[in-house]
Amino acid sequence: MFIAADASTIDMSAPWERLPDEQVQRLADIPVALIGDTRRRLGMMAAALRPVTRQRRIVGSVLPVLTWEGDNLAIHAALDAARPGDVLVINANAEINRSVFGDILAEICLHKGVTGVVIDGAVRDVDTIDQLGLPVFARGISPAGPAKHGPGAVGYPVACGNVVCNPGDIVVGDTDGVIVLPARSLDTVLEAVDAQEATEEAIRARIRQDAPRERPAGIAAG
Repeated sequence: MFIAADASTIDMSAPWERLPDEQVQRLADIPVALIGDTRRRLGMMAAALRPVTRQRRIVGSVLPVLTWEGDNLAIHAALDAARPGDVLVINANAEINRSVFGDILAEICLHKGVTGVVIDGAVRDVDTIDQLGLPVFARGISPAGPAKHGPGAVGYPVACGNVVCNPGDIVVGDTDGVIVLPARSLDTVLEAVDAQEATEEAIRARIRQDAPRERPAGIAAG
């Protein structure tokens, strides 16, 4: 860790498998809403988790973290296990009066190749994180900083935004929100997305081909 702290209170799992990042990035340009349509709206996180940075696109493999309310020792420990292409998915017990993530952790994330952060809790130093370019979703923002005592866990399934997130799952975020899907479903999702896009494009084509109706007299264009 980049801080001097005793991490013995953090339960670290054994290493887990991730899909190669080039496979995960096949979802990079697909809207969360479209992915959700193909998943029957399953795996979508609670609407309370919103982007707090201008960079709002996240795609990567879930690195799950469980923290104590207002404590971020587990997040520091998690970054020792981070690999390029990971996304930190943090269960901070929905506490929004004490932040667990700030600009120092954001810099470590970028150093480790972490592509984004999703926090069921609060973040601070938002302006600086925004300048760094790290996309962050959170339930809230608070200037009150964290403790670093633990306990916590890294690499085990966590609940985040009402969705169970397993290590190595795929997480996608954009302005609409966040969705999580099992890595094994990637090919099926991509096929379903292609079919859904074709269906929607056919509807748009019919709309464009339909001649606009003549406006009744006295109604101006607006």
